[in-house]
Amino acid sequence: MKYSEIDKRKKGFIFELDEVIYPEKDYLFQVYYLFAGMLEYIELFDAKIMTELMVGTYQAEGKEHVFDRIKEKFKIDEKYRVNLHHLIHTVKLPLKLLIYQRILELLQEIVVDRKKIFIVTNGNPVLQLNKIKQTEWHGLEQYLTCYFAEETKPMPEPDVIHLLLEDQGLERRDLVMIGQSQESKLCAEAAGIDYYNVTEIL
Repeated sequence: MKYSEIDKRKKGFIFELDEVIYPEKDYLFQVYYLFAGMLEYIELFDAKIMTELMVGTYQAEGKEHVFDRIKEKFKIDEKYRVNLHHLIHTVKLPLKLLIYQRILELLQEIVVDRKKIFIVTNGNPVLQLNKIKQTEWHGLEQYLTCYFAEETKPMPEPDVIHLLLEDQGLERRDLVMIGQSQESKLCAEAAGIDYYNVTEIL
């Protein structure tokens, strides 16, 4: 799907963050690399092997199981779970997060057309803001308005969309949402706004 195929009457575009603007693994894999490096320095574990296990666990089982697997394999102290959690939320990444090329082009077209761009995301606001700050926006950051659903009610509840509409003085028909998760799809449906899955663009 191209920008030219979207209803010209739309005034604002809502984007989810993870897996829509950029691949979430690009953030987490850098965190895993830094965490393993820290444990190598403190506990003398092999950082390369630990990083590979963390990445492999993410890919096979999901991020929720990453610490449990390295704890089993390396017999590391439970206290380090807090360190990983803290690092995920506050990390300064070695490399900026890169936006999917097709999404970057879409964002640039929206700005040229003088339409509004909103980031609406579930998840911990501190963590999500940290990701936003470390994304390479190519100058587009000045055109973004961000809403953290946790500050009202997480999606699929439509409260965050209702807040956005009120804040921005927009109508439901003015908006289109581009997402990836089932939560965002249900949220858009409940709020009565148009929705596209990001795969239609990528």
